[in-house]
Amino acid sequence: GLELSVNNNTADFSVVTMAGPSVSLSCLVQNSSQDERLLWYRGDGQVDLKDGNKVNISHICVSPVTESDNGVVFTCRLARDKSTQVSVTLDVQFPPHLTGEESLHTEEEKSVTMSCNAKSNPQARTAWYKNNELLTLEQNRYQLYQTSEVFQLSITKVQKSDNGTYTCVVTSPLGEGRKDFHLIVGDKKPPFPKEAVIAAVVVVTVTVLFGIVARKDKIFKVWTAL
Repeated sequence: GLELSVNNNTADFSVVTMAGPSVSLSCLVQNSSQDERLLWYRGDGQVDLKDGNKVNISHICVSPVTESDNGVVFTCRLARDKSTQVSVTLDVQFPPHLTGEESLHTEEEKSVTMSCNAKSNPQARTAWYKNNELLTLEQNRYQLYQTSEVFQLSITKVQKSDNGTYTCVVTSPLGEGRKDFHLIVGDKKPPFPKEAVIAAVVVVTVTVLFGIVARKDKIFKVWTAL
């Protein structure tokens, strides 16, 4: 019976490629006794095809392939029977891109979070270093959080001994990225004395009240004259 093929595949498949080069996809009608019009879709959106590239055979080219194309599905469908189709998923591989440095200033007893945002395909592994040595995670003080794109290290109740350079190292089969965090822990600031504030408010309030009382006769005479 009638069927479609994309790049000689009659079933859904994936194309593994790197970011940069172009990818060409060719859809062909097979076993048809009449001319068949073809449609291409990128995700849910229909691709605009030029005349002469719609009947029996149709080509599209993704150029250049970018990291944002990873996971995008291209589908070739028969115009008169959209259930006849072949889909292609782009598997765009790229190394982690992670560079730069950041300075973090905090004070003792507070918490701090260092965050690395690094996309990669295949997914990368992460490790944290302090002053170029693999960080030993102290229980109840260090917390790690990780998704496919975000790697975080949190330190609770920082101490002066936490001063130093922390490095987030992200590694995949295609490469490595790293980012430095310079943590500077200062002395804990003494709490602002609430009692002094309350006392100052009371003094000002009492002073204003005494001023009003002292001038009440004068104020009364002015109102009487009016």
